[in-house]
Amino acid sequence: MNLYKHKLLSDAQLRKLSEHKYSCASTSILDAILQGYWNWLVSKVPLWLAPNLITIVGLIINIITTLILVWYSPDAKQEAPSWACGLCALGLFVYQSLDAIDGKQARRTGSANPLGELFDHGCDSISTVFVALSACTAVQLGYYPGWMFFQCFCAMTLFYCAHWQTYVSGTLRFGKVDVTEAQFTIHLLLCALADLRVWHVEIRKS
Repeated sequence: MNLYKHKLLSDAQLRKLSEHKYSCASTSILDAILQGYWNWLVSKVPLWLAPNLITIVGLIINIITTLILVWYSPDAKQEAPSWACGLCALGLFVYQSLDAIDGKQARRTGSANPLGELFDHGCDSISTVFVALSACTAVQLGYYPGWMFFQCFCAMTLFYCAHWQTYVSGTLRFGKVDVTEAQFTIHLLLCALADLRVWHVEIRKS
């Protein structure tokens, strides 16, 4: 039996993939502020380092640090150690930074191609799950499973709607308040609000 008899992609799909050109339009507030940092960071990366390796390292770090947090609060109800929350926030920041420079590294080394972009967005789709999971754990949404499902559902839906828009229009668009701002909000949840008991404080009328 010939295991390679059927192609994963048809000739037409392969042709479309080869014709794809990356296009991005962003009015994100934080993206504009962080461009200087990202340009500095990519300048420190060796030219021999493959962009896809940068992508996968960022994803692995994000997954590991999130799983450490989940280890201490598997049902998103228990109070995890502050250091686990801080480590998860650091992992998300590292992922965010590496995700921002993998494309820059590809253009810097002349290795940018549609398959690399596809790999990048595929890793982003996986990371979205873990980012949403860390946010749910940070605010102990395990006590409110309906809201936990809603938060995760919204995160997944927004991600795929953004890429569907890209498929239709040909341009990946980011608004003034978009994914970067959302990720920094989760940073605050994991760092500034690392004491998870804050979510159980009752405010009573005098």
